[in-house]
Amino acid sequence: MTRSRVAMLLAMGIDNFGSGLFLPLALLYVTRVIGIPLVEAGTAVTVGTTAGLLMPPLAGRLVDRAGPRAGVLAAQLLQAAGISAYLFAHDVGGVVVAAILLGAGQQLFYSCLFALIAEVAGDVPKDRPFAEVGMVRAGGFGLGGLMSSALLTWFGDSGYSVALIVDVLTFLAAAGLVAVFIPPGRRFAPAARVRSGVLRNRPYLTLILLSGLFGLSLDFFLIGTPVFVLDRLHAPTWLPGAILFLLTVLTSVGGTVALRLTRGLSRIGAMRAGSALFAAWCLTSVGVLLVPRSWQVPYLLAATLVFAAGDLVFGPRSGALAEAAAPPEAKGRYLAAFQYAFTVAQVLAPAIVSLFSVAAWLPWVLVGGCACLAALGLGRLGPRLPAAAVAPIQS
Repeated sequence: MTRSRVAMLLAMGIDNFGSGLFLPLALLYVTRVIGIPLVEAGTAVTVGTTAGLLMPPLAGRLVDRAGPRAGVLAAQLLQAAGISAYLFAHDVGGVVVAAILLGAGQQLFYSCLFALIAEVAGDVPKDRPFAEVGMVRAGGFGLGGLMSSALLTWFGDSGYSVALIVDVLTFLAAAGLVAVFIPPGRRFAPAARVRSGVLRNRPYLTLILLSGLFGLSLDFFLIGTPVFVLDRLHAPTWLPGAILFLLTVLTSVGGTVALRLTRGLSRIGAMRAGSALFAAWCLTSVGVLLVPRSWQVPYLLAATLVFAAGDLVFGPRSGALAEAAAPPEAKGRYLAAFQYAFTVAQVLAPAIVSLFSVAAWLPWVLVGGCACLAALGLGRLGPRLPAAAVAPIQS
């Protein structure tokens, strides 16, 4: 394994450890520490995060002209600024500003990340490199989530501030690793050659849309689980961290195993299976409302197994398909545009979580319905994408 590949994996693990400390608790921080009601908090975070919609086109140009490394570095510094702004927010306006900075940094990061992974991996099928990065990031995020639960247990509401400070430091440390150990890479293509190419590629646009329906489940899990578990079920404060830790154990060791087990499936087939598993997770999770209180904790931990299976099956194949289906001369633009799938999901997720204030079952029905639509739509999309991109992995 090359030095740049090791550095990338280490940087991604550190980056996600810090994110795991704070992101799942973002709405709880806004409601419990800053003191903003849940509906207003969800709206403020959604409005701020919408700024991320502006980043993928800018990121695509940056990748094509300067390489993905420059974009990842800028994104990590921008996210550090966003988390710092949360520390100084005292009202809805401050939360919106912090969410704008953080959301812009997150979308810039993910718009450049796929291109960075592909560049560091070299000329090989990208399923395994994406799976490896996913495993490391999942491990880091889960450990961060476990630490956040420990901080809340030890320090109460003061633990939120500690989590934010550590998150800032992890972004800076990850940026340092990328800057020192990953050399500047190649540029993809002059801007004039790829102008509007994504907008003319309807199958790729459909792939972005359907991946967004799947991505909604990911963001809903991260920010919705703590709200549902603590505010709706009034479960123990350690349970959200335990759920994240269980997910960590499964996804940090199971990525390459899932690839081997689904080796005979095309990338589209694996993505459809993952979407179906996410729909099953939503159905299973809403069922906790009918379970006796004494059984709710083991029930929710068992439901997390279904979510983990969907994530392991869908995640690496999604990134690999997006990379393989993009024209070689326009990788930066296409992979940045693909980030819109997750940008839109990240914008919608806080608003959907806020619907827990209307009915405890309503967000689960909406997210599960989106996962079902993704599974159906992917089946019709497969024949319209390049056959080589859809085919099962070869190595």
